[in-house]
Amino acid sequence: MIRIVYVYWLLGALVLVCAAFNLRERRWARAMMWAVVAAALLFGDVIQQASLAHVRWPAQAMGLGVILLGILAGTGQASHHDTSGARSLAAARLGNRLFVPALVIPFATLALVLIAPYLVWQGTFLLDRTQTTLVALGLACVVALGVGLHTTRARFGEGLGEGRRLLDTLGSLALLPMVLATLGSVFTATGVGEAVAALVGMAIPVDNRLACLLAFACGMVLFTLVMGNAFAAFPVMMAGIGLPLLVHKHGAAPAVLGSLGMLTGYCGTLMTPMAANFNIVPAVLLELHDQYAVIRTQLPTAFALLLANLVLMALLVFR
Repeated sequence: MIRIVYVYWLLGALVLVCAAFNLRERRWARAMMWAVVAAALLFGDVIQQASLAHVRWPAQAMGLGVILLGILAGTGQASHHDTSGARSLAAARLGNRLFVPALVIPFATLALVLIAPYLVWQGTFLLDRTQTTLVALGLACVVALGVGLHTTRARFGEGLGEGRRLLDTLGSLALLPMVLATLGSVFTATGVGEAVAALVGMAIPVDNRLACLLAFACGMVLFTLVMGNAFAAFPVMMAGIGLPLLVHKHGAAPAVLGSLGMLTGYCGTLMTPMAANFNIVPAVLLELHDQYAVIRTQLPTAFALLLANLVLMALLVFR
């Protein structure tokens, strides 16, 4: 069976290669940062099992590593830039074929998720049934790497080098989605959801299901604007409004509410510089004069999508 831990090991190996490249070039801060991230990916299961066995030092060491990441993120070490023009010439030669590897990822993920129930060998599912989507995504990325190498006629080592260059360009921003998703869990554990529920109860008529639905949708957008990621906003809003008011009090369908709620949150992602890896880094990579150009372009789409989601939620959530 292909388990999610294998995907983490593969990611850890890639990040470790990035650390090795930087170490060879004496870029000490970047090498240390990627080494810490690689340790978390490669030994996460060991740390968790040690914590369950009441052995605390591995988790404490990882906590110190997280603090070190925060320090290293502020070093501002320069990233790599291609000044030869060779990459631009290759891109012009390949044209729209460059999009093929990127499109392989969602389509291959969807295909693997759909056929996962039929991938059985001697009574055992080949893909971990508890994390099917994430395992499928990891496999799809491996397939996309192969397609990318075939499309560009590049060697595997060149693929690793380009992956390293992109990771170094993103720097600590590459870790932002994981950190923000963790932040949402921390907020929920510390009672932020209950505080939100109390504030909403004072501000809106909780007996009106459409008012609660509007508060949930707008709260998803606002929290995402502040935290930069709908993954961070989702557990807070579900704990504060979604479950107690919409699901338990008004009988909303949890699956519909969750899926449309997440999509509504991503309307906020399109509008905030806090989602730096989506909205600020592309402007830097594309060398745009306005660092907020991506956000300005996405604003009409964000508002149109928000309106469409509000209509869909009103029609479907309470059916």
